[in-house]
Amino acid sequence: QVQLVESGGGLVQAGDSLRLSCTASGPTIRTYAMGWFRQAPGKEREFVATINWSGGSTYYADSVKGRFTISRDNTKNTVYLQMNSLKPEDTAVYYCAGRYDGGAYYVERGEYHYWGQGTQVTVSS
Repeated sequence: QVQLVESGGGLVQAGDSLRLSCTASGPTIRTYAMGWFRQAPGKEREFVATINWSGGSTYYADSVKGRFTISRDNTKNTVYLQMNSLKPEDTAVYYCAGRYDGGAYYVERGEYHYWGQGTQVTVSS
C-alpha cells in the first residue's frame, strides 16, 4: 500500500514562491503517474498538474500554466510542485495523488488510486 505525504505548504504573500513535496512510502512510485490537486474552501477538488512515470510528459490546468512546474525524482520516491508568482486565488489545500498506470494526462480525481492528506497553502494579498 502506497502512502503519500505532502509537505512544504505555508503562508506566503502574493508573488512569492513555494515548493511542495510529496514523498511516498511503501512500494516505489517510479512506475506511477502522479498528480497534484487542490481544494479551496467551499469548492470542489480540482486538477492542478500531472506527470507521467518518467517525467517526460507533464500537463497543467490553465489556471497555473506558466507559473507552476511539476517534477519528480524517482530515486527519492518524491514528486514536487514548484509554485511561482502565487496569487490569492491559489489558496487551497494541495493534495498529491498517484496512479499505478504510469501514463500521461490523467486529470480526473477518479483516475487516481492513492491520495495524501494534503498541505495548506495560503497566499495573502
